[in-house]
Amino acid sequence: MIAKDLISDIVPVLRETDTGIQALNWMEIFRVSHLPIVKGDEFLGLISDNDIYDLNQAEEPIGKQKLSLFSPYVMENHHIYDVIEIISRLKLTVIPVLEDEKTYVGLITLNDLMQYIERIYSVREPGGIIVLDLNSVDYSLSEISRIVESNDAKILSLYVKSATDSRKIELTIKINRSNLTSIIQTFLRYDYTIKTTYVREDDMKDMLEDRYNSFMRFLNV
Repeated sequence: MIAKDLISDIVPVLRETDTGIQALNWMEIFRVSHLPIVKGDEFLGLISDNDIYDLNQAEEPIGKQKLSLFSPYVMENHHIYDVIEIISRLKLTVIPVLEDEKTYVGLITLNDLMQYIERIYSVREPGGIIVLDLNSVDYSLSEISRIVESNDAKILSLYVKSATDSRKIELTIKINRSNLTSIIQTFLRYDYTIKTTYVREDDMKDMLEDRYNSFMRFLNV
């Protein structure tokens, strides 16, 4: 996935003739705190709601005001991880996408980005989560996958969080099963440290209901 694949076709740009009031109205409608200012196809910079409030001239056209704009952007062929890094580091609600050094082609909203992250991490998929605590030198994706798959399960998503002050890493694994018992036992057998596990409430109810039904069938035998 690259930046141009996530460009929003809903959120408008600002022109120099637009007023601060118009900009604030659009920001409220589209639930963003930043909007790009564009002249023709040229990207001039990004303005925030705080910039407009600080100017205290919301009824005046933006082009007639003294603006100290900053110009963060990504190129249309940048990987989505670059987009995530810039939005996160600068605490933006939108990021402009350019075709070349100044040519504006669109923008990506924080909401669009969050929906994409939700998809790549299979947030809505049923299943359970196991968080492992391990040394970075012991991290082996092939072994972890083998452990999960040996219990007739699949890894839906996986991400690593590195500690800044040690060689430890925290590995979060989303698995396509709610009943994690056998997988947990296998990880423990291989001397993995399990920090925590999670199961969605709906999945937990389904799992408990299945166990109850199995137990009742056992009693009726």
